[in-house]
Amino acid sequence: MKNTQPTTADLERQLKRRSKAAKLEVWGRVVSFSALILIVAVVVAIIGFVASKGIATFTTNHVNLWDFLTGKDWNPGIKDAHGKPEVGALSMIVGSFLITILSALIATPFAIGTAVFMNEISPNRGAKILQPVTELLVGIPSVVYGFIGLSVVVPFTRNVFGGSGFGILSGTCVLFVMILPTVTSMSADALRSVPRYYREASLALGATQWQTIWKVVLRAATPGLMTAVVFGMARAFGEALAVQMVIGNAALMPHTLVDPAATLTSVLTTGIGNTVMGSLQNNALWSLALVLLLMSLVFNLIVRLIGRKGRLH
Repeated sequence: MKNTQPTTADLERQLKRRSKAAKLEVWGRVVSFSALILIVAVVVAIIGFVASKGIATFTTNHVNLWDFLTGKDWNPGIKDAHGKPEVGALSMIVGSFLITILSALIATPFAIGTAVFMNEISPNRGAKILQPVTELLVGIPSVVYGFIGLSVVVPFTRNVFGGSGFGILSGTCVLFVMILPTVTSMSADALRSVPRYYREASLALGATQWQTIWKVVLRAATPGLMTAVVFGMARAFGEALAVQMVIGNAALMPHTLVDPAATLTSVLTTGIGNTVMGSLQNNALWSLALVLLLMSLVFNLIVRLIGRKGRLH
């Protein structure tokens, strides 16, 4: 009779053969690593492309970097009395920072107060009512915010504060509403991450609910709250369409909040399609885009530093 018992060689081959689970794990690693490489390549390509276009203003057109960052006159098609092109970006940089900081200052108290109400004061009813409202505000397109600002905020500003109604104040009001749901959602997540026994220990020691919220919960959630504010500022700094519709798009140094002004994004969206690739006007706009990209990287770096500090504490 034929021997059907497996030989030692057969057993060795079976042991060395990869199982189905092992093959799936290898494919999973390959797909994950490929996706990681693709993401890194896309990010590096974007940064490299914007940087190569942005530095052309200084390498090809020989514009002084300090004059570009501190100059107040923006008219790349015209040269001044010294024969230098008027490509000063200071007014747009100031306008971007003004509306970003002001909108964040206004939105932060409202966002944190809403998050405290949703998580600490009335977690059931507050979350049931405010959570859908917050999600709805996040999903509204920016052009709708711009139309509302153009129809409501600009006439209100004109009637109450004077001027044309277009300016830093109108842009701040629109951005305040736009970043409010983002800061609120992230603030609520930061409060939910505070362990429950922090609250129980504070109440057990005789603290009131408000003392527990103010002295314990908010302090423990400070890194997360700061991260939420910085994320909101990053969105406000990069917002283009809604701001463009209400700020006035005048590349002038703003002296009051009701003066027409411009931001980096508003100048980019209005001018990039009206220039010839490779010209000074086009290169100067790419330089503005490079400044905007660098500021976005700075915001992300701040978020990472805040998160690392929170983990250390």
